[in-house]
Amino acid sequence: MPAPAASVLFVCIHNAGRSQMAAGFLRHLAGDRVEVRSAGSAPGDRVNPAAVAAMAELGIDLSDQTPKILTTEAVETSDYVITMGCGDACPYFPGKTYLDWKLEDPAGQGVEAVRPIRDGIRLLVEGLIAEIDAR
Repeated sequence: MPAPAASVLFVCIHNAGRSQMAAGFLRHLAGDRVEVRSAGSAPGDRVNPAAVAAMAELGIDLSDQTPKILTTEAVETSDYVITMGCGDACPYFPGKTYLDWKLEDPAGQGVEAVRPIRDGIRLLVEGLIAEIDAR
């Protein structure tokens, strides 16, 4: 099997909503072509149930995911580091592509409020895949 075209790390504070949805979309849409990670600077206890429900509507299962702590190694070994509009201070390594996606925080919101956030994330992930494929 060929090596992945790129490695992507999605980061938000709790690693419970936006970053988990983005990672789910990237795994679903890019398959083995991209290595996918997500993490948070202050991980929550579980993935946001509304995010899990919103993704399940599209056939993407996040129920087995758990929030993970952001490590320097995760940043160092990623080609793309994408923060989710929460101003996280990531370690900086030259040669990485850093992006900040400004997204509303789905914490404490119901699935109806999470759907438009989810749909915005999907569009951003589709654009990211196109960028990776063009490299």
